[in-house]
Amino acid sequence: MNKSLLILIALGVCSCRPTEQPIVTQAQLRQIPAVTLPEMPRKSPVFHLPTSAPSTLPTTRPAAEINLTLSDAREMALENNLDLKIELFNPSIAREGITEQESRFEAAFTTDASYSKTDQPTLQQKNATTQAVIVGTPGTPQTIIAGNKAEVTSVSPGFQIPLHTGGTINLSLPTDRIYSGGSPTYNSQALLNISQPLLRNAGSDVNEHGIRIANYQYKEAQARTKLLIIQTLADVERIYWRLYAARQALVVRKQEYDLAVAQFNRAKHQHDAGVVAEVDVVRGESGVADAVENVIIADNDVIQRERDLKRILNNPDLDVTTKTIVVPATEPRTLYTKVDRATLADKGMRERMEMIELQLQIAEQIDNVSFARNQLLPLLALSYTYGINGLGNSLDDALTMVRQKDFENHTVSLHLEIPIGNEAAKSRLRVSLLQRQQTLASREQRAQLIRQEIYNAADTLDTDWQRIIAARQRVVTAARTLEAETRSFINGIRTSNDVLDAQTRLADAKLSEISALSDYQISQVDIAYATGTLLGESKVRWTPAPVPKN
Repeated sequence: MNKSLLILIALGVCSCRPTEQPIVTQAQLRQIPAVTLPEMPRKSPVFHLPTSAPSTLPTTRPAAEINLTLSDAREMALENNLDLKIELFNPSIAREGITEQESRFEAAFTTDASYSKTDQPTLQQKNATTQAVIVGTPGTPQTIIAGNKAEVTSVSPGFQIPLHTGGTINLSLPTDRIYSGGSPTYNSQALLNISQPLLRNAGSDVNEHGIRIANYQYKEAQARTKLLIIQTLADVERIYWRLYAARQALVVRKQEYDLAVAQFNRAKHQHDAGVVAEVDVVRGESGVADAVENVIIADNDVIQRERDLKRILNNPDLDVTTKTIVVPATEPRTLYTKVDRATLADKGMRERMEMIELQLQIAEQIDNVSFARNQLLPLLALSYTYGINGLGNSLDDALTMVRQKDFENHTVSLHLEIPIGNEAAKSRLRVSLLQRQQTLASREQRAQLIRQEIYNAADTLDTDWQRIIAARQRVVTAARTLEAETRSFINGIRTSNDVLDAQTRLADAKLSEISALSDYQISQVDIAYATGTLLGESKVRWTPAPVPKN
């Protein structure tokens, strides 16, 4: 009997964590993989925008400059972005939920103490020495009610040990000191009680349900944090290339201004020589004014793009209110990138955090269904109590008798509880089943959206490449047209309007080339984001916010 009890206690007290299927690995949640899109030398257009602004522009923005690479921008965002700083606390908070659930199986030291003073009436035969209240009618035997006074002091220290199987082990040593006149007596008892549910709430699968749910929620919190990190880094790259495009557009507008000034001077010289009418000089002056307006608008666009980048970087030395000029130092990639849409779609199914989070939710809901099914069962509990009694005139005598194990008790009991109707448990099971079906439908919907997003991004990438080629051809033809119009104006065949129109078309062609090139970079970022990765070869590994010490 004692060996069996020891084996049962050893099995129940075992605090090993529940085994769990590796649905999602830690590397998937903490590490953001990188993707390098294959580049092919397929008629790669030569992109040669000017890198220096002309000095003849009357409007300038005197301020300090900082050269910022794309890698530096990523690093600043990871270190300083406020949204990320807030989000990094969520996994740490969720991790404490696991600890809270595991603490349900911690042993507890218990103590009960009481003191009672009683004066219990008892019936006794009347005698000469008894002083008590006489009861009874005359002519009948008379009895008296005498007092039975007692003072009882009780202390019951013990341990309560919850079991992973759903049962409980209680170890206690209740000790009483009873004084009713004369010498006090001591009563002590060593008790071992084991109670174990047999149907409802029975087994480690049911009782470790909360731990598994907390684990799933912890991983879901990590998946959401990783998703925000990917979103933030993708936003940084998009804003970075938009700033690059805005700065290049400003350079083109300044070039357009220089050309307009040159045409104005040329028209004035031709008018002085009597080759063209005065209206050509006025048209040239109007062209300069239009070019100045375009430069002002382009410069304002650069300032706003800089603020967008400064805001998301949140660098203390690069606040949105500072006038520091941010110069993108990373050059765009101008090689043709060929992507395999089907392969990327499969990668997106594996890497996208939305899919991983839904997978974790489905696992969580399957566990909820299993737990809800268990709650439909009747409550049947088996209890066994083993006690050793001790009695003596002193506490030491009572404890010695307990150690000698001369007087032992054994009690086995069963408790059965069958709910009538049990509608609440049935309703909880139906809700769990419906939630699982809903999440399964959401997963299918999300999978379709991810595939569509990847295919759309791949199509946009090819389109932007074709735009680069077409825009480059437009730049070449527009430049040749401008040269022809300028020669014709010098020969008196064309007017200033013709030259200014050719200059405008050249500027528009260059702006189209800039837009196509920046969009091509952003399309590559969109493909990486759609697959749940980062563009390039550098991986990112993150850790939750540290937990403060007590």
